[in-house]
Amino acid sequence: MIAAFADHLRLERGLSPHTVRAYTGDLTHLFSHLARVGEGEPGEVTLADLRTWLANQHATGADRATLQRRAAGVRAFFAWAARTGRLPSDPAQALRSPRVDRRLPPTVDVDQARRALDGLAARVEEAEPEDERAARRRDLAIVEVLYASGIRVSELVGLDTDDLDTQRGLLRVMGKGGKQRTVPLGAPALRALDGWLDVRPRLARAAAGRAMFVGDRGARIDPRVVRRMVHRALGAVPDAPDLGPHGLRHAMATHLLEGGADLRSVQELLGHSSLATTQLYTHVSGDRLRKAYQQAHPRA
Repeated sequence: MIAAFADHLRLERGLSPHTVRAYTGDLTHLFSHLARVGEGEPGEVTLADLRTWLANQHATGADRATLQRRAAGVRAFFAWAARTGRLPSDPAQALRSPRVDRRLPPTVDVDQARRALDGLAARVEEAEPEDERAARRRDLAIVEVLYASGIRVSELVGLDTDDLDTQRGLLRVMGKGGKQRTVPLGAPALRALDGWLDVRPRLARAAAGRAMFVGDRGARIDPRVVRRMVHRALGAVPDAPDLGPHGLRHAMATHLLEGGADLRSVQELLGHSSLATTQLYTHVSGDRLRKAYQQAHPRA
C-alpha cells in the first residue's frame, strides 16, 4: 500500500522525490513501530496508536519540525487510503501536528551578497584556459540568478535555455507540484546569463539537451554541485554566514522587503502557497518597520 501511496504523491500530487521519500520513510517507520507492539495492520490502526507513535519519537529527541512532517505524512496517507476504499475509515483525521518554533533562518546582508558576486566576477577574469573561463562564467550566472530570482535549487537545475525571455528579462520556472510561474531578473543576472550562454557550447554535451546549466561533464548540472558552488562563493566573504542556495533565497526575499516590496509580491515571486511561509523566509529590520509605521499610521 505504501508503494501505491508513493505513486499517488509523485504522479497525482506532483510532489518532489525528496518529499515522497520522506513520507514513505515515515510510514515505514510507523508500521515497523506498530508491528513491534502488535498493531501492524493498517486497518487496525487507531488515533491513540498514532499519538503514541509521535509521543515516543518526541521522547527520544525528534525535533518539532520532524514530528510535524511525520504527522502530515500520516494524515495524507490515511486520508488517501480511506478515500480510495483501501481502508474503511481514517484514524488520522483528528491527529494534530505539534507546533513548530518559527525561527528566522540566517541570511546575508546586501554588502555580503555583493562581495560574493564581485568575487565570482573577478574569478572569471583571472581564468586562463577557455574551458575554465566558461565554467566560471557558469558559476557566476548561477549565483546571480539564485540571488536575483530567489528560485529553489531544484528549480534552477530544471531550467532549459528556452525558459529565458531575454527581451522582457523574465524567467519561466517550474515550481513545486508542477506549478509554473514567471520571475523577473535584474540587469546583472541577465548579463551573467548572456555571458554564460555564449560559452555554454564549450561545456555542453549531447546529454545536456536543452539544460540551461551544465556540469563539468557536459550533462545537466547536479543540485549538489550548485550547493557546493554557493557555499564556496559565500565562504570567500570573511564575515558572511556559511549558507547554500536556500540562504540566497532568504536573502532575496529579505532585501526586497527592505527595499519596499510588499509581502504578497514576494510570496508570488517565491512560489509560496501560504503567506505564513513567506514571512518565515524574511528578515525585516526594526528600522524599516518603524519607518513604515511612521509613514502610514495617523497617530505616529
